[in-house]
Amino acid sequence: MARLTAPPPTPAPPAGVGLWLEAARPKTLPAAIAPVLVGIGLAWEAGAFHALAAACALAGAVLIQIGTNYSNDAEDFVRGADTEARKGPRRATASGAVTAGQMRAAAAVAFALAVAAGGFLIWRGGWPVLALGLVSIASGVAYTAGRYALAYTGLADLFVLVFFGPVAVGGTYYVQALDLPTWVPIAGLGPGFLATAILIANNVRDVEEDRAANKRTLAVRFGRGFGVRLYNACLSGALVVPAALALVSRDHVGVLAASALVAVLGRRLGRTLAVSDDPAVLNPLLGKTAGLLFLYSVAFALGWALT
Repeated sequence: MARLTAPPPTPAPPAGVGLWLEAARPKTLPAAIAPVLVGIGLAWEAGAFHALAAACALAGAVLIQIGTNYSNDAEDFVRGADTEARKGPRRATASGAVTAGQMRAAAAVAFALAVAAGGFLIWRGGWPVLALGLVSIASGVAYTAGRYALAYTGLADLFVLVFFGPVAVGGTYYVQALDLPTWVPIAGLGPGFLATAILIANNVRDVEEDRAANKRTLAVRFGRGFGVRLYNACLSGALVVPAALALVSRDHVGVLAASALVAVLGRRLGRTLAVSDDPAVLNPLLGKTAGLLFLYSVAFALGWALT
């Protein structure tokens, strides 16, 4: 009797450019761009602006973010966190448009391009820049891959705060000025707080799905209400940072525009997260938080550089 064998898996349909752009999650890219803008503004005011270094830093940050998003797309599907029932936008791997292997390969390409973009920065800044780039890429992979993935252990919030805040702002400043005053990473906490708020809004929306997939985000560990309070705490932190810098420096009062943006727009966003669990309401909230981060960083950079 012939042995019955399972049919070969049906290959995923070919992925077009549009799908790869969607999988790159354009709405999250302001989180990568924003701290670079702040670092550029700080360097400009210090007389240390370097156009090529700034451009390479921006390209590297965006490519690392895209690579992290591609890796996340694959790993969340493999772990069962992304299914057809997810509340957020579709994910390429979960939808069957590409395989997990194809998505991992795309992540590797994005990370390789980030290294290429950083070649000049490594030549200019030496081993600290190389170390920072490698750690950033490794953290992007470890965000959802591996036994102790950051997003599955509740450490992702701290990762985002550090790498999208002090590390990104400080790194951008350093590759231009080749120096790093202690106040620069402190300034980086401002965009870091708002980048973390984007993640928290995502985790509050997905709390039930994440709990079912054993994705132990802070919202899963401590409840939805804790996630809402943490979101508002991040908004408060972003408001305080530029105000504190203006107070301590007794200068650069223009950065108070960044604080004002959070005070005016952030309150409405926090209220929305608190009162609604409707995906149709919460999905746009992520984009609005990212938009606030971008506007905040532009106001921060211009306010510091021009006043």
